[in-house]
Formats: sequence, C-alpha cells, structure tokens
Amino acid sequence: MTKKIAVASNDHMGLNSQVGAHFGRCPYYTLVEVEDDEIKKIAIVENPYYSSHGQPGQAPNFIKQQGAEVIIAGGMGPRAIEFFNQLGIEVVIGADGRVAHSFEEDGSTVCNARASHTEKGASEGFFP
Repeated sequence: MTKKIAVASNDHMGLNSQVGAHFGRCPYYTLVEVEDDEIKKIAIVENPYYSSHGQPGQAPNFIKQQGAEVIIAGGMGPRAIEFFNQLGIEVVIGADGRVAHSFEEDGSTVCNARASHTEKGASEGFFP
C-alpha cells in the first residue's frame, strides 16, 4: 500500500530540509511516498500561500490536491486541524529537526513526531 506524506519544510532540500514550525507558513512541502515501509519517491513543492497565507482552508486543500494522506509539521492551530480532518488527512504535529527525522533510518515510516495537541485528528505519530 502506498501512502503519501506531506512535511512542512523550511527549504527545498528534501529529506535534509528543516521541518517547518507552522504548516501554513512554510515555504515548501516535502512530499514523501512510502510503500511497504520504504521511501519510494520524494518531491518538493512550493507553498503557493507562503507569502500571502491565503484564505482559511486553502493550504489544507492544496495538500489534499497533492494526494497527501498525512501532514507533518511543527505546529498547527485547531481550525487548520479541523480542515484537515474534514479532508480525511491525518495530522501529526510536534515534529522538529530534519524531515528525515520523521522517518526511521531504514526508511520505515515510524514517525518520531509527537503531538502537542489533543484535538481530534492530531496524533502521536503514525504507522505503529
């Protein structure tokens, strides 16, 4: 089964990017496709709402258009979490460091991010 994961990123260096502190205010998203606990593909896309911040819900809809099923970020407000929940996208917050730190060294998809929110949809990692 293939899963696409979007990670808020401060730069365009793929797995070496720094995780963005806020999902909507990061300049890039690193898109990671995982299949059978292995990273298969990495893509970097610019956040079209980075400089304007857009209207509420635009960034979550952009993530959905990219085919992501999970969003990882340093932080996110409750309204954004609600938008992602409505779109069926799992929210993982509390991540920091490099994007690669959200994945195990062997490529498995055990996320080291830990949720700092308890709202529905925020999780303490994924792929048990």
